[in-house]
Amino acid sequence: MANILVMIPSGEVYDHDCVRWYNHSDVQGSINHYHNIGDAFVYDSSLKLLTYDRLDVVEIREFKQELVDRANAEYDYVFLRGSNYIHDSINWPAGTEKVLSKLRIPVIAFGVGAQAPATGKLELSEESKRIWRMFADKSTSIGVRGAYTAEVLWDLGIKNTRIVGCPTAFRNRDPELRIDLPALDSVRKVGITMRREVSRHYSPDVRTYLERHRDFVKDMSRRFDTVLMMQGEVEEKKLMWGTEEQKAEAWQQLHDSDWLKNWYFDEEMDSLYRSRLWYSDVVSDYENLVRSKDLVLGYRLHGNLMALSNGTPSVYFSYDSRTAEFAETFAIPCYNVYSGKPFVLEDYWEQSRFEAFNRTYYARYRDMREFLDENYIPHRMPSPTARKAVERKAA
Repeated sequence: MANILVMIPSGEVYDHDCVRWYNHSDVQGSINHYHNIGDAFVYDSSLKLLTYDRLDVVEIREFKQELVDRANAEYDYVFLRGSNYIHDSINWPAGTEKVLSKLRIPVIAFGVGAQAPATGKLELSEESKRIWRMFADKSTSIGVRGAYTAEVLWDLGIKNTRIVGCPTAFRNRDPELRIDLPALDSVRKVGITMRREVSRHYSPDVRTYLERHRDFVKDMSRRFDTVLMMQGEVEEKKLMWGTEEQKAEAWQQLHDSDWLKNWYFDEEMDSLYRSRLWYSDVVSDYENLVRSKDLVLGYRLHGNLMALSNGTPSVYFSYDSRTAEFAETFAIPCYNVYSGKPFVLEDYWEQSRFEAFNRTYYARYRDMREFLDENYIPHRMPSPTARKAVERKAA
């Protein structure tokens, strides 16, 4: 067992390894704050893989020698909660470099990823370059999302990377996880992971993105009993949980946006927004939701991955380097939003496509387990042979 520290947590921990947003029951307290609950998925999933007695947060907003001394004396390692940290506009908290320089215990980057701009090569700040070299020096390996992230770090001279994907994929600690498709005509309940906000910095064609998003949501909702799964957007939270004044304000803001007004909202989308939105500040609520669905698909990295990790089929929609890298790392069936072709679900409903995921998941599970082992991190990921031995004994 171990005493561990987390760097950049996302939510409060309860029942040892479960995560929800801070003061989640105080809806009005955070209704104006956009916190991407997908980050909490990663934090929750990371904790479910690790074996530890005690968990605390390492403070990097400012350097305090007494806190670093305590970390070195009382804790076994620090892990950086996985996220999209390697991009050209990240602002690291003020104390990050100094804290890293003074920590004598291992510092483990756990499923981190790089974000490419829509055009041109990713250019990191000198601060970011220094910080990532420090992470590399303080661990046996850096666990990265995929090949693109490994390439970015390689160009910085960082060669001790291991491609592990994301902890969310392995949250149920099942080395034998697989997706077996039912007959498509048996599919009734479908979750759609939504992302109506998009930036020109990462998307080469915002109009195509929004129009494809709109048409896909409408088509799926005509065919199936759908729920529109949000991940923390302020306006959508207000539409679901706000006062009448807040609901009216949110509706107005959504429909005043030129992009959304011209390329996203129409009468049918308005109706879906009024009747099918879903959101929760508690990670376990998402897990329960995806377990109840026959299919979950759409634009959210971690919402889709939460479904796959629970055995629910999912198809990714690729629109930037992050989504493309995720789909490649796990061989997840993936529709390219900019392909020039409409999305046709039948084209992706083939067991052979999901067999590619099944094989790749098996290998990535091994990679994640080896990453934890080589960094001397106590964990709860059984090997496939150990899992089978337990099952034989139980039988």
